[in-house]
Amino acid sequence: MSVSSITDKQQRPRRSFYKFRQKGGIGLTHLILLVGGLIWMYPFLWMLGSSLKTNADFFDQGLNIFPRQIEWSNYVNAWNEASFGQYFFNTAIVAGTTVIVVMIFTAMAGYALARTNFPGKKLLLGLIALTLFLPHGYTIIPVFDVVQRLGLLNTLASVILVQAAGGMVFSTFLFMGYFSSMEREIEDAARVDGANFNQRFWMVMFPLAGPMLATVALFTFIGAWNSFFIPLVFTLGVPELRTLAVGMYAFIAENSTNWTYLAAGSVITLAPIMAVFILLQRYFISGVEGAVKS
Repeated sequence: MSVSSITDKQQRPRRSFYKFRQKGGIGLTHLILLVGGLIWMYPFLWMLGSSLKTNADFFDQGLNIFPRQIEWSNYVNAWNEASFGQYFFNTAIVAGTTVIVVMIFTAMAGYALARTNFPGKKLLLGLIALTLFLPHGYTIIPVFDVVQRLGLLNTLASVILVQAAGGMVFSTFLFMGYFSSMEREIEDAARVDGANFNQRFWMVMFPLAGPMLATVALFTFIGAWNSFFIPLVFTLGVPELRTLAVGMYAFIAENSTNWTYLAAGSVITLAPIMAVFILLQRYFISGVEGAVKS
């Protein structure tokens, strides 16, 4: 028997042990992640189950997820009696319009900053970046005064305007990074064909920015849909203009709370965000990668 075969036989148990330990480590990691994921998801699952319970079961079952009797009427009553239908409609208008405004204006600004050079550009970018660190509470008084002077107070237009303005800077930097990472060959070909700066943007670069458009749309939609402070301030005098976040808070404060209705309203609030994320998630990673490359 050769020395190499003896050595190989001696090493086989060691390799088997290493493989077993590696598989055991992977299995333990998966188990920990599974348990952590279930703990993380439990509040949502409990809310989903509570939205289908009766009032009696809500208090009797405690932290039990599964309802004894399914009450689909909770969603109908939350939609109609608790005015979540009106709040949903208001929120959809605000979030949808804000997404469109932010995407168009920040895409144009990002392209201009990525493809042009002018004196003081770095200084301007630095000053713009500083606004990212200003909390809303520090600027709400001058913004409120401007909105009031424009005659937009207590309108959904004021909420859209302020929401869109608040998301401009971050989204502009995302687009600037994305356009800076794109090759210039296609753009140069359009320039040779006689396309001017605006035509190159709208006909060439804007259609190619699909992943970043989806990324900005996702960020903006989530921010506008979940926003509480801005809709509260600018629609305080008109309860009919409340968004879902403000409406849920008012529902708790103004009524003897029906917790099953509130749970149903919470599910209604979260459902559009989950749907939009599922639809746009495949574009989200590629869009972020494109912005980070630069």
